[in-house]
Amino acid sequence: MLKDALASHLVPSELDMIFSAFDMIGDIVILKIPDCLLKKKNIIGDTILTKVKTAKSVFLQTSAVKGDFRLRNLEYLAGEYKTETEYKEHGCRFKVDIANVYFSPRLSSERLRVAQLVRNNEVITNMFGGIGTFSILIAKMNKTCTVYNIDSNVHAANLCKFNAKLNKVQDRVISILGDAAHVVETELSGSSHRVLMPLPERASEFVSSAVEALTDHKGIIHFFFAHVTARNKKLGSSEGALSAKNAFKNYEHTLLQTKVVREVGPRLYQTVSDVQL
Repeated sequence: MLKDALASHLVPSELDMIFSAFDMIGDIVILKIPDCLLKKKNIIGDTILTKVKTAKSVFLQTSAVKGDFRLRNLEYLAGEYKTETEYKEHGCRFKVDIANVYFSPRLSSERLRVAQLVRNNEVITNMFGGIGTFSILIAKMNKTCTVYNIDSNVHAANLCKFNAKLNKVQDRVISILGDAAHVVETELSGSSHRVLMPLPERASEFVSSAVEALTDHKGIIHFFFAHVTARNKKLGSSEGALSAKNAFKNYEHTLLQTKVVREVGPRLYQTVSDVQL
């Protein structure tokens, strides 16, 4: 759609270089543009605003996700200048601030998959919970569970509290501001039947804390791993499984499954492994 829309503004060689995919978060569009086309970034932004009827704002991503809070630099291109929006997913509503918190709409299917695995009366620790997307969907789909949503970003922790109230699950989604390892050690040791680790760049550093959160060190851990290099998705899953086995090598465990969550670059994959301790 984007290439068709830009056909009258770009020559064929430029169209070949344009990224056809972009993130749509509520009514905000975030896109990437190759360096060689940055001189036409405003034309591209205006075109998206015209062609995507639900879009009200367009931003250019000017850096990779980085830092402890996994934020990306953004440049305003077109439409309303705002960074807050409401995003809807699987019957839930989320307030998002794209400038101050990490959020990806591309994990929608994975959030639903994990939520469907939760059993009645589970206690769940989400070690890197962000604005509460995983946690709130789980609580909406299973009214008998409790989810502890940890994040070290004060903006994310506050938005999680807001979103829990927005979705009427504030009694079962508990937002905790702090470092995940410290919170587990001081507040949640031995509390949980299931642990989520959706921080693929650094999840390996927190394996011992994830195990500590489990009751009697037994339960399910959803271990996300980034930057698996492979020729295709099937091989990416195999490499992801090896990474998970290595991460949990000091614990008695069973690898229930490993799957590719998404492709993050050419032959570069993000995976998730369901690990039973």
